Amino acid sequence: MRTIGVSISVPEPWGSHLQDFRVNNGDAAGSGIPTHITLVPPLDVEAARVPDVERHLAAIAQATTPYRIHLRGSGTFRPVSPVVFLNLVEGISQTEQLALSCRTGPLTADLRYPDLPRVTVAHVDEDDLLDRAFDGMDDFDCAFEAAAIHLYVHDPELGWQPVRDFELTGPAG
Repeated sequence: MRTIGVSISVPEPWGSHLQDFRVNNGDAAGSGIPTHITLVPPLDVEAARVPDVERHLAAIAQATTPYRIHLRGSGTFRPVSPVVFLNLVEGISQTEQLALSCRTGPLTADLRYPDLPRVTVAHVDEDDLLDRAFDGMDDFDCAFEAAAIHLYVHDPELGWQPVRDFELTGPAG
């Protein structure tokens, strides 16, 4: 079995900046989690099924047109979950549709909670660190083009490792 995840990566210079922010704010696991928007949360698949997953993602990418994502300001799931995130203020519906498409076929998964497209910047149990992350990202603002789907495999020692990118090449709208 392999634990995989599918996401949209946040490009540079924001990706490493946000990952450093996460780690420097007490989220030790953040060093093994590239900055991303989750499309398919961690899912265990048989290694022999990975080629099916790759074909599935390639087909979705070929049918999906690149689109703009705009991140602005912080949000939180507290008190339900100790998470602070960046809000998608543009591209949310496209990201939701892309996630729904990805979570079919070999990646069919039942989610415990509804999945709000977001970029996690803190996942810690200490309220003061969550407050600091929320306040520290309140004025964050960036925009970029979602141009690819990224497949990751979880390595217990190294964290999430990129396996393959699937460029979005669908027809222009």
